[in-house]
Amino acid sequence: MNIVIAPDSFKESLSALDVARAIEAGFREVFPDAHYLKVPVADGGEGTVQALIDATGGTRRTLTVTGPTGAAIEAAYGLTESTGLAVIEMAAASGLERVPVAARDPRVTTTFGTGQLIRDALDAGARRFVIGLGGSATNDGGAGLLQALGVRLLDADGCDLGPGGAALARLARIDVTGLDPRLAACRIDVACDVTNPLVGPTGASAVFGPQKGATPAMVEELDRCLRRFAELIRRDLGKDIADIPGTGAAGGLGAALLAVLDARLRPGCEVVTDAIELERLVAGADLVITGEGRTDGQTLYGKAPVGVARVAARCGVPVIGLSGALTLDSAAVHAHGIDAVFAAVRRPCTVDEALRDAAVNLRSAARNVAAALRLGMRIAARDEARTEDAVRPHETCRR
Repeated sequence: MNIVIAPDSFKESLSALDVARAIEAGFREVFPDAHYLKVPVADGGEGTVQALIDATGGTRRTLTVTGPTGAAIEAAYGLTESTGLAVIEMAAASGLERVPVAARDPRVTTTFGTGQLIRDALDAGARRFVIGLGGSATNDGGAGLLQALGVRLLDADGCDLGPGGAALARLARIDVTGLDPRLAACRIDVACDVTNPLVGPTGASAVFGPQKGATPAMVEELDRCLRRFAELIRRDLGKDIADIPGTGAAGGLGAALLAVLDARLRPGCEVVTDAIELERLVAGADLVITGEGRTDGQTLYGKAPVGVARVAARCGVPVIGLSGALTLDSAAVHAHGIDAVFAAVRRPCTVDEALRDAAVNLRSAARNVAAALRLGMRIAARDEARTEDAVRPHETCRR
């Protein structure tokens, strides 16, 4: 029996690889001779770098970059040298957690550090990129990232703009002649699960600005600045991106990646499953096991288990879900390719206890699921034998 184990992480408890290991350990108690393939997955958000490093045999590279407030920080990304794949979570260099609450001001925060991660990956030989957009501290439309990669954003006097979204109010010209030429040979997939446009009442500033410290007055200012940015992108680059779904992600970083780097904005889990070639790995399997920290109604909207189930469905392979916890609306996943779903928690407990005991609980649950599966196989084999016995006398009479 060939079993592919492709779970997401259990947040604050187990990495995706640790989840896969616990599930394998439980199944091996019942099916010791089965062939197991562990394939950690993610949905493009937190944990994507680690999942893809584990799935592709990559390494983590750490360097000093410019943080969102301009201070030097240490940030890391994943690199698989054998395939030239770089995996970057923009939050590593430009994330909200990098900025103390009292210092949060999206008018001045920058994505420059994320651009530095891309440049370092280019130096290391990467030509394929997966970039996760989530948890940003920025509202600069990706201006800082572009500057780090050689683009000049100039004011009316021909001077380069300073950092932050508010500086875009003075933007007079976009000069892309200095853009790193290596990017022309790159494929860039952006994990983007929001559909917000760059500007307007559902745009980057209005929806996400307040989470980053923006007051109502700041929101109006930043929206005007991003609108100015979009106008100059249309005039100088010939691309109208202001209203494209997803360009408002990560404070407008999606807009820069789309307009200047010709990136593709795609659902996060789809980006990840393609990057690890999950369909090739699942083809020919007898069973796929997936899971996440909590399965609920939101699992349907871009979460890893449903993404895995969609790939398995194309291959005609059944799927079992093993999660840390289930909610009352978790049954909705059955209509989306997950044939059965189980909770790992074995008894009433606190959240802290569930996090602490996650590996033990998950292994036990996996063992019980495997035992139930083996029991079903025995019942099916017995029924098949009885059917054959019932047919044999009739075949004898015909002779």
